[in-house]
Amino acid sequence: LPAPRGMGSFTVWDYVVFAAMLLVSAIIGVYYAFVGGGQKTSKDFLMAGRSMSALPVALSLTASFMSAVTVLGTPAEIYRYGAIFCIFAITYGLVVLCSAEIFLPVFYKLGITSTYEYLELRFNKYLRLCGTVLFIIQTTLYTGIVIYAPALALNQVTGFDLWGAVVATGVVCTFYCTLGGLKAVVWTDVFQVGIMVAGFSSVIIRAVVVQEGIERIINDSYYGGRLNFWDFNPDPLQRHTFWTIVIGGTFTWTSIYGVNQSQVQRYISCKSRFHAKLSLYINLVGLWAILACAVLCGLALYSIYKDCDPWSAKQVSALDQLMPYLVLDILHDFPGVPGLFVASAYSGTLSTVSSSINALAAVTVEDLIKPYFRSLSEKKLSWISMGMSLFYGGICIAMAALASLLGALLQAALSIFGMVGGPLLGLFALGILCSFANGIGAFVGLVSGFVISLWVGIGSQIYPPLPEKTKPLYLSTAGCNISLGNLTSTENPLTTVFSTATAERPALADNWYSLSYLYFSTLGTLITVTVGIIISLLTGGLKQNTDCKFLLTKEDFLSNFSWSKSETKQEVLNWKPFTMADEGTDNPAFSHIEMDVADSKNKVNGLHM
Repeated sequence: LPAPRGMGSFTVWDYVVFAAMLLVSAIIGVYYAFVGGGQKTSKDFLMAGRSMSALPVALSLTASFMSAVTVLGTPAEIYRYGAIFCIFAITYGLVVLCSAEIFLPVFYKLGITSTYEYLELRFNKYLRLCGTVLFIIQTTLYTGIVIYAPALALNQVTGFDLWGAVVATGVVCTFYCTLGGLKAVVWTDVFQVGIMVAGFSSVIIRAVVVQEGIERIINDSYYGGRLNFWDFNPDPLQRHTFWTIVIGGTFTWTSIYGVNQSQVQRYISCKSRFHAKLSLYINLVGLWAILACAVLCGLALYSIYKDCDPWSAKQVSALDQLMPYLVLDILHDFPGVPGLFVASAYSGTLSTVSSSINALAAVTVEDLIKPYFRSLSEKKLSWISMGMSLFYGGICIAMAALASLLGALLQAALSIFGMVGGPLLGLFALGILCSFANGIGAFVGLVSGFVISLWVGIGSQIYPPLPEKTKPLYLSTAGCNISLGNLTSTENPLTTVFSTATAERPALADNWYSLSYLYFSTLGTLITVTVGIIISLLTGGLKQNTDCKFLLTKEDFLSNFSWSKSETKQEVLNWKPFTMADEGTDNPAFSHIEMDVADSKNKVNGLHM
């Protein structure tokens, strides 16, 4: 199919578009380094001085969630396994609801910078250290892969310079994180979401033009079995069904949205709790939009390549190279547009990495430096925060270099560390929802959840589930008129090391290890909570008095609906003492000067909800 027409390759214009995207990101960083007197305190640097409004934060949350893995991976996922991935729309709704109504109120009223600070306030400092260390390991692994994987995919298809791109994105990212702090991260994310949507739209619009209408794309997908929305099979071993996605997906993503520092840090930087919640709900719309774009791209991919699958025909060596392949195939007559797509993939990388760098800096400063060096002045702390951003930026580039050597091993390590999310979510849930949970129970719960998650996780890496569980759909190469190319393929070294014949698969492999990957987190969370509750009750958890500000209370929920003046007054009075006393954050949203404004505002907000 593509050979006679000659696949496009990268032109000067494409590089220009890409460079422009990097340049704008860098300029935003410089702007926030100097505007408003720069970053005076570590709180300005790490929390944007708690002054952000809902819209930019919402877009920023959407952007950092959307890495290049989403831009390249989700359409390929839909091409291979069908549009059942759409059910994630329901999952996202549930995740945002849980985050906004359970975790956000507690984190926001405590005025913390690092989510792991909560673990010390509620349990003890050892649990805080556990959480911090796990987070740092997981995030550095993750950023390495996020920088390297898309660079590799784009390089193999478009010949876009691999190390040039990796180093350029890494350096620019570190540059604006170090100079501009969280404000720069949020505003560059807003710009990058725009680029991502533009990149997706250009592909969708062109694909619809090439296929002469969207009806044909939908029709092809329907007859190719790609519109498999309704699969209510309750089997937990099957990779994607309605239940695995709604239940498993909700746990998996809540562990990212509800308690992961990179996300929490941003909605806590909002100027009031109303803005914080609003940012999560607006971000939901963003997630749906991105999901819709990705699904349309996936269906367009199938419609265009239904008779000649480039992956089976060895035109591309991995599924995540399909999108760049499609772009060069259908957009090669438009100078600069393939560059826009590459820019959109890298915007995904940039936004994810920048939020990771900022979160890592925040966690290091708050959890590892502040508690042990109490004499540091704010000025010094803000310099240390900048130094940390620089340091972690370097580490991320180094991890990307490591990923090029040990790509698949790192991937495996990440999926194993991805299982950390489940038990950690369980730990926070214990703290916020169970007043009687104590440090011992929480610790034992965390360890047991962790052990079981690792057991399943490592097992599933060694014995990957068989195709009858993952259900890949049929791909055809009947219409191909090209000699089969020879691209190097990337295999998972763990599977090659343990490449055992089916006969040798142990009994556990086909029931326990084949658990749908979405249930790993669910398993970790439920075990942590259950064990935590039992141990807490056995070790006298009911005797302890837990301060209700560390728990989710009725007031947290009801204050969504507070219209009358007296309630608002009361709420502010309740809040004042401890935001002042022990956290030392004077939350600007509740200063006396703004009281009257706040009252009239709350009325309006109340009515509009």
